[in-house]
Amino acid sequence: MSNANINIDDDVLVKYLAGEATPAEVLLVEGWIAASETNRKLFNDFKLIWDQSPVTERNVDKDDAFIRLQNRIKNAPAVPRKAVIKKLNRSQWIGLAASVILICTVLWLTFNHTYDNGSVSFVRIDSKNKVHTQTLPDGSVITLNTRSTIIYPGKFSGNIRPVSLRGEAFFKVTPNKTKPFIIKVNDVTVKVIGTSFNIKSRNGKTEVIVETGIVKVSKKQNSVDLNPGERVTITKTKGLLKETSNNKLYNYYITRQLVCDKTPLPEVVQALNEIFGAHIIIANKSLERLPITTTFRGQSLDEILGVISETFKITVVHKNRQIILK
Repeated sequence: MSNANINIDDDVLVKYLAGEATPAEVLLVEGWIAASETNRKLFNDFKLIWDQSPVTERNVDKDDAFIRLQNRIKNAPAVPRKAVIKKLNRSQWIGLAASVILICTVLWLTFNHTYDNGSVSFVRIDSKNKVHTQTLPDGSVITLNTRSTIIYPGKFSGNIRPVSLRGEAFFKVTPNKTKPFIIKVNDVTVKVIGTSFNIKSRNGKTEVIVETGIVKVSKKQNSVDLNPGERVTITKTKGLLKETSNNKLYNYYITRQLVCDKTPLPEVVQALNEIFGAHIIIANKSLERLPITTTFRGQSLDEILGVISETFKITVVHKNRQIILK
């Protein structure tokens, strides 16, 4: 088998760039690069993201986060270092690994869907601590929530429009029946032609909620089609869970409004915890069945809790860093 047909795992490329690959892995990567022009371009784009990362001090073999990333090859002996390299903390390696995975996802989509052989440049947007709105080359508009990242080609010149996402974003996709819009988030694929929807992926759970149009969500061999007012929740253990949703709390970061339409109290509490960084607990289980219908516009957390307390005759107790509803 030629090296041109060999799939190189992201973790092997990371080890190679970090100087931690075994001699066999070095030969494999360098043979793969030399096997075709496409492979060389893939590697150069991968290396560009690596080189432009804000991380300047790397240590691969001692950091727990990176060891988990390369669990398949963690027992392989490493190539001796040429220099003393300081250790990164866990959050730095997780961020670096996520960046590499994002760019590799877009690269894979790009070169596996009949892109031309010309040079492909990529755009990366990190929202950091602010909500950020970005217009893509096709006119589609993406609004990134805080602590979120997207990567996409500078030009959609193939037969798909690939985007890789980490975190949360609201998409308004420009219709194009001949060129589907595809988002990769972790191991979930979202495919649309032209529609508006929200994707949120945090803490091992991915949620897609559709406002307009039809959205196809896939994970491995399983897939569901979502219509307006429907959502799917994907976890590692439960797969795809599709349901009708009256939840309009997801777009608070865009509208600055909390729209409750017979929304169960636990969903409101979850939204408040995320928005305000609070730790609200429902102590009385009977309260979990209570639906609330109202709209909060610009109120503080205390003001919102005051409305909830008055509506349901709930006692709000502040204890240490917790807020207890009972």
